Amino acid sequence: MRLTKYTHACVRLQDGDRQLVIDPGIWSEGAALEGVSHVLITHEHADHVDVDKLAAAQLANADLKVYAHADVARQLEKLGDAVVTVASGDEFDAGGFQVRVVGGAHAEIYDGLPGCANIGFVVDGVYHPGDSLFVPDVPVTTLLVPTSAPWLKLAEGIDFVRAVGPARAHSIHDAMLSDKGEQILDRWHAMKGNTEYSRIPVGETVKI
Repeated sequence: MRLTKYTHACVRLQDGDRQLVIDPGIWSEGAALEGVSHVLITHEHADHVDVDKLAAAQLANADLKVYAHADVARQLEKLGDAVVTVASGDEFDAGGFQVRVVGGAHAEIYDGLPGCANIGFVVDGVYHPGDSLFVPDVPVTTLLVPTSAPWLKLAEGIDFVRAVGPARAHSIHDAMLSDKGEQILDRWHAMKGNTEYSRIPVGETVKI
């Protein structure tokens, strides 16, 4: 399988003819959705879902399917039957990938906010948690670990990696970081995460 990293929290998985995209938000590149028929959305925030990008993708591909929580589905009403509502505990096939939905709540930023739903996806062993640090009860070979967010501190991110126990971890949710900040966080994750950790440059692809 090949994993391509786009800006912030957006990734594309591809294995032969199978491909899907997770969390194409307002900061991700339009190229992420080119030729893709299956999209997973973790939650309602704009850095994870861009309604206009999805509408354009649907115009380009009438077979587009977007899998999301009911709260997000309401944001995507203009896409009609292209939206498939999913919830924690669901398992389904998306473009040939086996997907399990986990978690359920966005991590707290302050005073209980934002208080919205957030689901994570385990896709053939690749785990994208969205804006949460939920530890799933299924094996994870590749963890996409958030490394910068208003709801996150470094120690929590490292503890999350250790708790999940993947064979490898790659940084996501990192648009807020400077080059120097990336270096510091990467060093700590590599030293203390107890796994093979790396940051994939935006637009580049790795084999997993």
